[in-house]
Amino acid sequence: MHVELAQGTITYRVAGPDDSALPPVVFVHGLLVDNQLWTGVAGVLAERGIRSYAPTWPLGSHRVAMRPGADLSPRGQAAIISEFLAALDLDDVTLVGNDTGGALCQFTIDRDDRRIGRLVLTNCDAFEVFPPRAFAGLVRIGSHAALIKPLAAALWPTAIRHSRRGFGGLFVRPPDPAITRGWIEPALRDAAIRRDAAKLMSAMRPDELLDVAGRLTNFTKPVRLVWGDADPYFPIGFAQRLAAAFPDATLTPVPGGRTFVSMDFPHQVADVITA
Repeated sequence: MHVELAQGTITYRVAGPDDSALPPVVFVHGLLVDNQLWTGVAGVLAERGIRSYAPTWPLGSHRVAMRPGADLSPRGQAAIISEFLAALDLDDVTLVGNDTGGALCQFTIDRDDRRIGRLVLTNCDAFEVFPPRAFAGLVRIGSHAALIKPLAAALWPTAIRHSRRGFGGLFVRPPDPAITRGWIEPALRDAAIRRDAAKLMSAMRPDELLDVAGRLTNFTKPVRLVWGDADPYFPIGFAQRLAAAFPDATLTPVPGGRTFVSMDFPHQVADVITA
């Protein structure tokens, strides 16, 4: 499915009954991945009668380029998320974020939280970590559109893509190579996708996310963190710090989980969303 926004086309998947009386769930993935990050969680929620929406946001693995003038900075991405909710007339939304997408959720609630009823964060950026130090070089390279294609080409071999130089450190178990290959294909084939990705990466500034962190206390709705406790990039102590920044937050550790906890432990993530 797709929806037309002022900034361009957003494609998305829907799971769960269309007549559900429960609050809708909207997922926000991170940089250089797509909505398949949430497939397992969405399936569990659908079995429980919860309808969810999994867009592929314009973060470098999207397959439909945005309009040339679209603002794709973190604050521009937050506007896209808000406009997506408005376009589909979704209210009392459970907004769920991971990795860079968790930071974008924070920018979104700082911008306009009227359609958001609660927030669920899995392992993600916050405060001055935007991105984690281990990925700062990748973001610096990605801020130049001309360098994204050779970067994606270097990740084409599965062994490299699934190593610590690629996505390997984000998973507990090796992912389906077809999924991770699909994450880099758009940047290989389409200069407009590379342009979009560079817009975001060139605008990722830790000071801006740290500024938002000073206002997280204004979000008084429920916040639930479900966090892989073996993550080398977002350790559990970081999650404790983030939970303490909200007035109404709890933290559920996932033993052995890493950054992409939603793919490795979909039932645990779905349990927190359901609750």
